[in-house]
Amino acid sequence: MDSKNYHEDLSHIRSMMERSSRFISLSGLSGVVAGIVALLGAGYAYFAMESKKVEYINGGRLSFTPALVQELVITGLVVLVVAVLSGYIFTANKSKKKGLKIWDATTKRLLATFAVPLAAGGIFCAALIYHQLIVWIAPTTLVFYGLGLISAERYTLPDVKYLGYCEVTLGLFSLFFLGWGLFFWAVGFGVLHIVYGLIMHKKYK
Repeated sequence: MDSKNYHEDLSHIRSMMERSSRFISLSGLSGVVAGIVALLGAGYAYFAMESKKVEYINGGRLSFTPALVQELVITGLVVLVVAVLSGYIFTANKSKKKGLKIWDATTKRLLATFAVPLAAGGIFCAALIYHQLIVWIAPTTLVFYGLGLISAERYTLPDVKYLGYCEVTLGLFSLFFLGWGLFFWAVGFGVLHIVYGLIMHKKYK
């Protein structure tokens, strides 16, 4: 009996330490929703470019008008906002069910660590837009996003780093196929998020 209580106490202590050092309320469903939204955004971007006669996929005419660039940027921002909001809603609900706080010191450390690569990537993308190097944006966003996930892994679920490695690898690979950047972007932010979200939902539900 004493041995059983001892192991239960150790298990309880480990659980408390994990909760205090890692943000473990991430919802897999938020990844699924983010992936679906990304695919919708990629589809909209493709047809927007097609309507302006930009042969992005075939590597033909890659001249982007200011109006088209603005439309694509707004599309990307809408995808980002919807993904973040859905992530917050699902994660908040999961935290509530587990009786955990969604905003604590660990969450702040997680966001701070994640924000550094994202901020650097955002500034880099702004420079690419300024110099009209639009075809480099898709690979850049994948690489910096992946680096952010890898950096943030120590404050959340360890599985996050594997998604990060996949994003970085995909982004680097897409650098050699710039005309297919939108396709790689859709795979990275769309398909990978959906697959990762389903796996995480099943593993940590």
